[in-house]
Amino acid sequence: MFFGQSNSPPKNELLNVITLKSRKRAFRVALVSTYPPRKCGLATFASDVVEYVGGSQENVRFDVWAMSRPTDQLAPSAAGSIISDDVASYRSAAAEINATAADAFWLQHEFGIFGGPDGELVIELVDRVAAPLIVTFHTILENPSVNQRRIVDYLVRRASRIMVMSPLSRQRLIDNHSAPQEIVEVIEHGAPDRPFGREEEFKAALGVADRPVLTTFGLLGPGKGLETVIEALPAIVRAHPDVCYRIVGATHPNLVDEEGERYREGLEQLATRLGVASAIEWDNRYLETDELLDQLEACDVYLTPYPNLDQSTSGTLSYAVALGKAVVSTPYVHARELLGDGVGVLVPAKSSEAIADAVSALLDDPEVLAAQKRAAWERGRQTIWPRFADAVMKMVERTVADPAAPPARREPSFEAVRRMSDSTGMFQHAIGAIPDRRHGYCLDDNVRALMLANVTSAMSPAESLDRATVYASFIQHAWNPDVGAFRNFMRFDRGWCEDRGSDDSNGRTIWALARTALDSPSRELREWATRLYDQVLEHSVELDSPRALSFITLGAAAMLGVRPGHDPSRIAVERGGDILERLLHASRRPDWKWFESVLAYDNPRMPQALIAAGEVLERPDWMELGLETLAWICDRQTAPGGHFRPIGSEGFGLLYEQMPFDQQPLEAQAALDACASAFRVRPSQRWQIHGTAAWNWFFGANDRGVVLADPVSGLCRDGINPRGANLNCGAESILAFQLGYHSMLALLPKDKKDSGKPFGNQKQNGSRPLAYS
Repeated sequence: MFFGQSNSPPKNELLNVITLKSRKRAFRVALVSTYPPRKCGLATFASDVVEYVGGSQENVRFDVWAMSRPTDQLAPSAAGSIISDDVASYRSAAAEINATAADAFWLQHEFGIFGGPDGELVIELVDRVAAPLIVTFHTILENPSVNQRRIVDYLVRRASRIMVMSPLSRQRLIDNHSAPQEIVEVIEHGAPDRPFGREEEFKAALGVADRPVLTTFGLLGPGKGLETVIEALPAIVRAHPDVCYRIVGATHPNLVDEEGERYREGLEQLATRLGVASAIEWDNRYLETDELLDQLEACDVYLTPYPNLDQSTSGTLSYAVALGKAVVSTPYVHARELLGDGVGVLVPAKSSEAIADAVSALLDDPEVLAAQKRAAWERGRQTIWPRFADAVMKMVERTVADPAAPPARREPSFEAVRRMSDSTGMFQHAIGAIPDRRHGYCLDDNVRALMLANVTSAMSPAESLDRATVYASFIQHAWNPDVGAFRNFMRFDRGWCEDRGSDDSNGRTIWALARTALDSPSRELREWATRLYDQVLEHSVELDSPRALSFITLGAAAMLGVRPGHDPSRIAVERGGDILERLLHASRRPDWKWFESVLAYDNPRMPQALIAAGEVLERPDWMELGLETLAWICDRQTAPGGHFRPIGSEGFGLLYEQMPFDQQPLEAQAALDACASAFRVRPSQRWQIHGTAAWNWFFGANDRGVVLADPVSGLCRDGINPRGANLNCGAESILAFQLGYHSMLALLPKDKKDSGKPFGNQKQNGSRPLAYS
């Protein structure tokens, strides 16, 4: 655990401690990339990942989601496709990935494979997938455009882990995109493991025996710089007339779509004009990996004359080095790092003279050429696929959290609430666990704090009364009789920020007043709450937002528990139940059994209010609607793996959709409260299961495996974002955790509840669990 226990781990491990997975555990990874039969380097890389990592590591399974064009065929082994320019396709794929309960979501990123300007539609995907995001950036530009920078920054913020293939790319992400150093790791591009020095065998198979062979392979396009090599050939051929330059690979499909074979034909014409056409062999095919490697083995000198020096990854270069080829290359990012320390020869970009000099120097001296090949092969042992596969598995293990430990079995300490409170009330926000006075106070948190003070057993009766009085005083001062409503936000200097607070804050206060009249052990507080409730209830008839209405209904139903014949409360319950029923019938459709066309915060409060209204007014139809809609929202908030996944705040207000992040403790508390209400009127294991999942969410049974709450200190983190826990501990989160504990009591079997194990004793003041309406 954390937050100051005497046996706590070191400070750098204090927060969100995650033990690495045992390698025996099976991992399911959703891999998003281009994929064969599409012909591009990224597709080959993804295919190699599945073959060499998936094939050698028994505890990982890859579900490939292929970035595709409408006319592309889908490989039978792929889980599905994402049409690059179709927004709906991204959203559908995200839903299907979530449904698989993937342990990790591994995105291969290049700007050109996703739809929208600079591939910005990738955001539609990453926003909706709940599994931890691993991003492999295959290109990190030194000078990105404004939109390219925005996209990379966004992916960095969402990523739990980032993989790059060169140290320079790592440093660019840290320096230019604010990537946290601890999540960015370098795993060099994987490469084949073949024996050294078999050139003559493979030259004979190609019919070029006894000739010095130069090779470039890959999809052809202007970015390859082949014209520079062709321009260097006259000088090379003069020194070595029997040289053969083999250009292996089809023209890039995108280029063929735009202009056919004009680029290749232009290269052939250039060779003819320079008189070197007979020295060039063209293999205009997209080769499968094994045949490609066979052709590469016949090579003496491999050439990568790329003019774009920003290129941070080249699979072809990795292959050539691993197969022990002397390499002459322009100094693009990957080449500078892979060919350092004498592994290869670097020449200036677009310099045919430099290429001619470098190649001729190697061919002039067989001993130098042989030494260069041996140096490359030995360097390649660091990148062979088994080494790559091992590094990838360690990366996945570091990314995916351990299963949650058993939840805490004690009532939370009141210390966290005490530290967040002063003589005025409870502060709204915190920086870490330190109250942040800049944001002052709000009514919402003080009414929740009063509800907690009514039921907690974590402090003495005298202190309980003292704290409850402070929160009650805040509520009393918030009442503005001039407008007939409560104010909400107060500055630290005790000045109000508005004359009237939100409808929801007003509705929640009515609920808290009624609960105080029902739950407080103090007769004076019960009487005060009843008087103020009567005063403000008549001003609530104009409040009709669904959540405000639900809070009022819950409060009025609770007040009927104190005063069964109280007509204003009965009228308020009737009004609330009637409006909620009409909202439900107006908005529901076969796949959407809800009161609105959107989901927001505190969603279970609406079913909870209908259950309460049905119970106190003996309206079984309302009770059934409440149970039905609660079951629906419970299903929406249950991940395929069974853990609680609250509606994320990023999706609030989206029509007929939900997002997985940010996840907030308020949603777990609301689920606990509503399940406890449902369990009371209709005992069923389903309410216990979902309520328990919501409780366990605080203790690591969540999408990031992070522990949010600590009963010893009473603190609770502010929720879960894509990268992990929000480390701040604000009032809303602390109170959601502590109030949720008391609702959990209502879900426990009677023997555990009475024994005080595992969740402690209820306060003996004649009150009922908080979830009672």
